Amino acid sequence: MPWFASEIEFLPRHEQILGVTTIDRESGPGTILHDFDVMLEYVKERDLRVTGKHQLPLKSLPEINARLAHPLEHGLQRPQQRSFPHIHGLYLLVRASGLTHVDESGSKPFLLIDDEVYQVWQSLNPTERYGTLLEVWFLRGHADIIGDRSWPPFVIPENFQRSLSFFAGIPEEGMQIAGAKYAEERLRYYPEWHNLGLLDLFGLIDVQPAPPEPGESWRIERIHRTRFGDALLALLHTEFFGDFENIIELEDRGEALFGVLQPILRPYFPEWEDTLSLPGQVSRAGTHVFKVSLGSLWRRIAIPADRTMSTLASAILNAVEFDHDHLYEFSYRNRFGAMERVNHPYMDEGPGADEVFVGEVPIHVGQTMTYVFDFGDWWEFDVTLEKVDADLDVDEPVIVEAHGEPPEQYPMW
Repeated sequence: MPWFASEIEFLPRHEQILGVTTIDRESGPGTILHDFDVMLEYVKERDLRVTGKHQLPLKSLPEINARLAHPLEHGLQRPQQRSFPHIHGLYLLVRASGLTHVDESGSKPFLLIDDEVYQVWQSLNPTERYGTLLEVWFLRGHADIIGDRSWPPFVIPENFQRSLSFFAGIPEEGMQIAGAKYAEERLRYYPEWHNLGLLDLFGLIDVQPAPPEPGESWRIERIHRTRFGDALLALLHTEFFGDFENIIELEDRGEALFGVLQPILRPYFPEWEDTLSLPGQVSRAGTHVFKVSLGSLWRRIAIPADRTMSTLASAILNAVEFDHDHLYEFSYRNRFGAMERVNHPYMDEGPGADEVFVGEVPIHVGQTMTYVFDFGDWWEFDVTLEKVDADLDVDEPVIVEAHGEPPEQYPMW
């Protein structure tokens, strides 16, 4: 009989399983520690140029796949990143952990190791690394980081709930995939391809592969729950995720810090003493110079760091001679690759543009934000932070350079 979340309990047999489990890079559970090291080392060995959407280049995929503990056999001629669910999941962790960042200061984006965070990671033992990566997946692993469909912009992604629901539906005898109508296709959407890969990498499920076929990616014969997966997911559901107040608390805080799950797991894994830490976000001082583009038209706008994003929004509209009578939003990728938004003050979702200062927005020089004005006509501007100039002294937004004539805001009227 399948389980359902309301019926899941943490039982004495689960406690016993966790009590005798040792976490090790080579012996598991799963291959997550080995394969995550593979991904980190691959990035560290080279200047890895990523795509415009910050995904791995196609040529890197077979090279990374060949280094994994269990390389994926497939029949694809030109596989995409999502064709390798394990790599797709590993890349999510590499970005969401803060161990890497995308440098856009040059003409092309490159994925780089954050040396300060990497030094902290190197100091962690296998148990601490496993627990940290588990947190990254369940508490920080937003699908838009890897270019997949975004769910509503909650602080906490739904990875645990989706993974548990899928896991709970696996019968005791296992779930037959090969030969079952639409079974493989359903996995792409539930629990989603990257979550399935991570369930496997963390040792929570056991996937029996099927022989590859031309034009097909990861082919699966059968999926089984593991005893460790039974115990770990039951514990996390009972002690944390099953109580919605815990999620609300993190949502209210606005972020998921490292170490949230540590008190829950440490009684069974006392080796988890330290966790990953990230440098705090530092506000930028000085005059910010943005290049604002709309098609072939562009304006270079200088604005002090202590002006709000609503002031920047007004400066953009003034620069193209638009009325200010519609809602808008700024969107950008944060340092982890997830989308964040700053909205018109009249919108229900925060933060409001009148609450956020230009120097506080967590973007770097060379990075582009999207500014959408008027959700009906959808005027979409690219807003690139070109430099922060401490010597340029302005009190209010100033257009320092202009190219192109403004379009008609309402050409049909």
